[in-house]
Amino acid sequence: MNLNSIVNNIRCKKSFLCVGLDPDLNLLPKCLLDYEDPVFEFNKAIIDATSDLCVAYKPNLAFYEKLGPSGWSSLEKTIKYIPDEHFIIADAKRSDIFNSANMYADTFFDYLKCHGVTISPYMGLDSVSPFLRKNKWAILLIATSNPSASAIQNIITNNNIPLYLELVHQVNSWTDQYNTMFVVGATRLSEMKEIRKIASNHFFLVPGVGAQGGSVKDVFNYGHNKNCGLLVNVSRAIIYAGSDTDFKDEIRQVSLSIQQEMELLLKDKKIIF
Repeated sequence: MNLNSIVNNIRCKKSFLCVGLDPDLNLLPKCLLDYEDPVFEFNKAIIDATSDLCVAYKPNLAFYEKLGPSGWSSLEKTIKYIPDEHFIIADAKRSDIFNSANMYADTFFDYLKCHGVTISPYMGLDSVSPFLRKNKWAILLIATSNPSASAIQNIITNNNIPLYLELVHQVNSWTDQYNTMFVVGATRLSEMKEIRKIASNHFFLVPGVGAQGGSVKDVFNYGHNKNCGLLVNVSRAIIYAGSDTDFKDEIRQVSLSIQQEMELLLKDKKIIF
């Protein structure tokens, strides 16, 4: 999926919502537990309730790998079920030397048919380059939303800038906005503002809205660009919005509310009309 396809889908759906598919068997609605594959049934229900309101889905590999072969099967079925126009992100957070990184890239791009993979750039270009493919996306961890991230990511380098900005400069020397995105947490607004100054055309994948306390409006004000430039991920606040037999309705209502807020923000900046 290329950059134009992502931008056109945002404008068509009036949304920059990414739904995180993080199924925890302990939190699934009890009405699903008798199914042969409750994880897939849960994901299927989420996709049915949200597909017209979001532009991307992000399954977090940890929730599937924990379940062993059955979890991998649920992941494969989920990815195949997602409609073609959606951007699919494997939230895998991989990083390794070139040969191993190349195997990871083949797994997520060629086998699972995902469009993007979250990876750590801290091992340098040789760990990132296997993911730099045409119409595929390396989504690099830059300023993450977890509370202790700044203890490492804001260390001042020899160039007298924080490490997270050093990484952005490095990535800009490796490639461009057509196959890389940056993970920037919704709770890291000052960092988001600085990153946008030197990465004016890149998309940001933004976790941390909802359960972690981030705000869609704040993220948009600090991080948008002329093409929107944002994929705001919401996981728990959407997928666990309901727990009874009508859980799909609750999921849809929360997602619709987020989409409507996004639509107003996009119209205000004339990104859509």
